[in-house]
Amino acid sequence: MTFFDVAYEGTPPWDIGRPQATIVRLAEAGEIAGSVLDIGCGTGENALYLAARGHEVLGVDAVPVAIERAMAKARDRGIGAEFLVWEALRVSELGRTFDTVIDVGLFHSFQDEERPVFARNLHAVLEPGGRYLMLCWSERNEWGYGPRRVTQAEIHESFAEGWTVESIEDDAFETNVAHWSIHAWLARVTRA
Repeated sequence: MTFFDVAYEGTPPWDIGRPQATIVRLAEAGEIAGSVLDIGCGTGENALYLAARGHEVLGVDAVPVAIERAMAKARDRGIGAEFLVWEALRVSELGRTFDTVIDVGLFHSFQDEERPVFARNLHAVLEPGGRYLMLCWSERNEWGYGPRRVTQAEIHESFAEGWTVESIEDDAFETNVAHWSIHAWLARVTRA
């Protein structure tokens, strides 16, 4: 059983019951276009929000209970998002492409050797000119709790070939733990 399987035995801190404010802001600004892959979608709040705005959305996550919860929400809300139990490091095997990929809290979970595999898989599923919008933990967070910290240099290195890193800016994660203030990087990356 993985850390994520155990986390979903309850309500993990990242499961806030609504889309992340960053995703809402990006969608309202028109930065999320066309068909969307929500990679590491958890219980689906971001995917459901985007589907309700008219996007064709597929959410994938490796944790079966997270996908079960996402599918139940879609049914209960009458929203036509699709969800699959799927490994992020194998999304190239989906046999589909997307205009946009969103990642809220997945990238920072990868080890160094997994990052190039992830980037290759994203490249395979994004249309040329498509955008990868990623929110990950920043090294500005104190150590002692939470996932691995990511630097801007690591983002640039991971997306050096076949990509253009448009911007990396300060942002924040919302959690369901009141005292956590989570520093994040919001990266906008375009597939060549």
